[in-house]
Amino acid sequence: MVDAKEFPENVDLALVEGALANEEDIEKILKVRTRSTVLAALGDCAVTGNVPAMRNSFVLEEVLKRGYEENATANPGTPTKEVPRLERKVIPLHELVKVDLYIPGCPPKADDIYYVLSEILAGRTPDMTTRCRFGN
Repeated sequence: MVDAKEFPENVDLALVEGALANEEDIEKILKVRTRSTVLAALGDCAVTGNVPAMRNSFVLEEVLKRGYEENATANPGTPTKEVPRLERKVIPLHELVKVDLYIPGCPPKADDIYYVLSEILAGRTPDMTTRCRFGN
């Protein structure tokens, strides 16, 4: 979610990609939300949970066992220190924090990203209702 070691204060616009899947994601998005004036969910994972949320159909312990034990060819066993603790359910951003803009797509269309940035820089609120055409 965030490349910087410490997310700065007083951010005008935060573009956040990815669903919330682990405790580290939760900590980061809470900090990003409190420090940003406008938060935009960028991409289908951030908007809907998309592919990462597919694991919600399964019991978390079974997912971990399958991925880290049954399919492991070297060092089988669920990591406890190297990987942040997974949440039981993967959720899109808006289920935890207020999202101001949604930019769907996997990946989002370059024109939609350009439109949002241009509108924000011009001091306007982007109207995404006419831009969100899935499958076009």
